[in-house]
Amino acid sequence: MINERAIRQYLLSRFPEATGVDIRWLGAGVQGAGFLIEICTDRSCRSYVVKALKAEGLGHDYPSDRAGVFLLDLDEFGNLPRHVQALDVLAELGDGSIKSIGGGIEYYLLMERAEGTDYFTDLRAFASKERLEARDAEKIRAMTSYLADVHQTKRASRALYLRKIRDTIGHGECLMGVFDTYPEGVLSYAEMAAIEKACVDWRAKLKGKGHRLCRIHGDFHPGNVWFKEGPESGQGCDFVLLDRSRGPWGDAADDVTALTINYIFFSIVQHGSVKGAYRESLELFFGEYLAATGDRELLEVLAPFFAFRGVVVANPLFYPEVTDEQRAKIFSFVRAVLAVEKFEFDRVNEYIGA
Repeated sequence: MINERAIRQYLLSRFPEATGVDIRWLGAGVQGAGFLIEICTDRSCRSYVVKALKAEGLGHDYPSDRAGVFLLDLDEFGNLPRHVQALDVLAELGDGSIKSIGGGIEYYLLMERAEGTDYFTDLRAFASKERLEARDAEKIRAMTSYLADVHQTKRASRALYLRKIRDTIGHGECLMGVFDTYPEGVLSYAEMAAIEKACVDWRAKLKGKGHRLCRIHGDFHPGNVWFKEGPESGQGCDFVLLDRSRGPWGDAADDVTALTINYIFFSIVQHGSVKGAYRESLELFFGEYLAATGDRELLEVLAPFFAFRGVVVANPLFYPEVTDEQRAKIFSFVRAVLAVEKFEFDRVNEYIGA
C-alpha cells in the first residue's frame, strides 16, 4: 500500500492549480503495485500512475534497493523512444510526509568523522613480532566479543539469506564484480570462471541454511575498524566502525572472513607462510569467536566468503605491491578452501601450498 494522504499533499504542492486529487488502486504484479492518480483543475483532468515495489525478494529487500530502481527509471524512461515519461521519485519520511529525491545527477553521504587508528596499522606491526603482545590479544578479544554479540540477533527470512549468498558471489562489489576489475593477464578467464563455478556450487550447499541469517556489519575489514587510543578507551581496545554498506543481514561468515583473511594475507606477504603473530592472531580469533558463539557450523560455510575476500586481497588494483608468487599462494588458498567441506584453521599453510 501507499501513503495516500502524504502523496495527495505532495501532489497538491506540486500542482497548486489542482482542485482535486483522486487516488485509486490499479492492480498488482509480481514486483509491485500501481495506483492511478487523477489531478483535476478548473480546465481539465490529467492522469498519472504511482508505482510501489514489494519490499522483499528480487533484490528489493532494502529501501535503498527500491530507491535505486526508481532513480534509474527516472533517468532512463525518457531516453527510449515511445516510452512513458517518469516525473519524479518520491521518498516517504519517518514522519509520514513525502518529499522528492528525483532529479539528482549524483548523491553524497554525510557522516561523522572516525577518531583513532585503523586495524591495518596493527597488521603491519605484526610483521616484526613472533608473538602477540597483551594489547594485541586484547584487541582481538574485543572484536570477537563484539561480533559474537552482534551475530546473536537473528531474523527469519529465507529471501534475505539467499540474497547474501547470491550477492557474495555475483554482486558488482563482490567476487564476480571484483574479478571484472582485474587487469588483463593476472588470471585467465578460465581460472576466474573455475573459482566462480565452485562458488556457485557452494551456493547450492548453503541455500538450506537460512537459519544462519543474523545481523552483520557486512564489510568488517581492517580499514573499517578504528581503535581509539588513550586511557579513556580501555587501553586502546575500544573501537568505532565505518562503512556498513552491504545490507544489515547475512551470515556471520561474512564478518569473520572479512577480518581473518588479512591475517593470512599479511603473513603471506611478509613471510611467505602463515606464522608468528599472524598465525597466533588467526588461531586466537577463531578460538575466541567459536567459544563465545558455539557456532561450529561456521567452519562449514566459510568457503565462498573466504573466496570473495581472497579475490579482493589478490587484486593488483587494491594491492599493487603483491608479487606474482604471493598472489599464487592467495589463489591456492581460495581454491583449497572451496575444495574442502570444512575449514580447519590449523591447516592454513597446507591450503596456501606452503
